[in-house]
Amino acid sequence: MPSEPIASPAPGAAGAAGAVHDGGHFLTFLLGEALYAVDIRSVREIIQLGAMTAMPLMPAFVRGVINLRGAVVPVIDLHARFGRPRAVPGRKSCIVLVELQRDGERLALGLLVDAMSAVVHLPATALEPPPEFGAPVRRSFIQAMGRIGERFAVVLAPEAAFDIDEMARLCEAAVAEQ
Repeated sequence: MPSEPIASPAPGAAGAAGAVHDGGHFLTFLLGEALYAVDIRSVREIIQLGAMTAMPLMPAFVRGVINLRGAVVPVIDLHARFGRPRAVPGRKSCIVLVELQRDGERLALGLLVDAMSAVVHLPATALEPPPEFGAPVRRSFIQAMGRIGERFAVVLAPEAAFDIDEMARLCEAAVAEQ
């Protein structure tokens, strides 16, 4: 794919928090029929779906943990995280390992997705603000909507969609309910 120069942001191309995204390279993946994207700079690696250790008393979106070269990495079921029934893993399902920053510390998190799509370049002119309603996920989880041909990809805002503090509170609430 030829590289395109990053253009000036389109008018109104602000994410849910009002931040303008300058475009760049994104990893796209499928959840059901919906196309999602995450900034490639936050992706550490993609691994084949394998054995996970289930964690008792966790909310449905926490599928379990995996051992990644000696590190314990939680795996988040994005279907459940986005308010849908838990994913039914198929032969194309995989785990996207993302690296997040929290209080100056790097944290690894696994995202269970239905299938990988591609790495795409989206210039700022291909990024639109999230819709006011009708989006497949909570609006605060969306940084932008990226035009890829005739389709749109939901460009996720990792700081909201994978907010470690919020997910920890939900896990604590699930334990308290038991």
